Amino acid sequence: MTFGISGGRRAAAVLLTTGAVLAAGPLVSPAAAASATAAPKVSAKGAFLMDASSGKTVFSKSADTKRQMASTTKTMAVAVVLDTKGVNLDKKVTVKQTYRDYVAKNGASTADLRTGDKLTVRQLLYGTMLPSGCDAAYALADTFGSGSTVSARTKSFISKMNAKAKSLGMTNTKFDSFDGISKAGNNYSTPRDLAKLARHAMKNSTFKAVVKAASTKQKATAKGGGTRTYTWYNTNKLLGSYKGATGAKTGTGTAAGPCLIFSATKNGKSLVGVILNDSNRYADAGKMLDYGFGKKTTSTLKVKPLPQGAQQD
Repeated sequence: MTFGISGGRRAAAVLLTTGAVLAAGPLVSPAAAASATAAPKVSAKGAFLMDASSGKTVFSKSADTKRQMASTTKTMAVAVVLDTKGVNLDKKVTVKQTYRDYVAKNGASTADLRTGDKLTVRQLLYGTMLPSGCDAAYALADTFGSGSTVSARTKSFISKMNAKAKSLGMTNTKFDSFDGISKAGNNYSTPRDLAKLARHAMKNSTFKAVVKAASTKQKATAKGGGTRTYTWYNTNKLLGSYKGATGAKTGTGTAAGPCLIFSATKNGKSLVGVILNDSNRYADAGKMLDYGFGKKTTSTLKVKPLPQGAQQD
């Protein structure tokens, strides 16, 4: 039996006011400035584009101003899992009613995991990143955190997320949730920091395979036996809309606005980028990528709609 996904992400949060306010105008690298393409004008509150190979800045706009990041948070959750020493991606995890209750309480995006079903860690990665399932992210946090209770384990997992951020040099980042739903508003990052995370994560072959998938069908062990098929669509509309797009994660919240971590590869060159609080996130991501790849003329991006019934984030 195939289950579609319904509902949308509604993560309430308080607008972050900490962090230095930088100049609104975009900054570009000397190499990029010398190219034939004019630096793009984007409506994002913050944006950053990085060469994935060298780590050099290609484009920057308010790159170090701290902002809430909504479900792009899940990128770090997945990175922590994949960086776990000896991680067994085929380990089966039993879905708890707690995960479903959490989604219902917060009106959160969901992978529609059914209580009692058993999914592998690998399947939960897809459920976290494609439909932006807060239930799947909860399952990962509960599984990979330490402690005797669900609360203790999720708290432990968030600590691991912060430790990973520190190790990656994400000096203007703090996580207080595993999925971006922040009660206190202390879940923030910057475009530059998230680009560092994206660059790191895209080095992992499993991560790359997950975020590049436009959709997936995953067969899980249903409660009581038998098989249940989960069908998930990637909320990232850049996939299939921009040639060469390879990922990575959407996010939308009341305070955070529409956010996007994105990546693309053309002619052997790979770029990773971040957009925070931008109602034109896909079009602006396209402009930034065109600029990064040295296109002389920026084309208007035609965004492909998601299938009916797919999660929106």
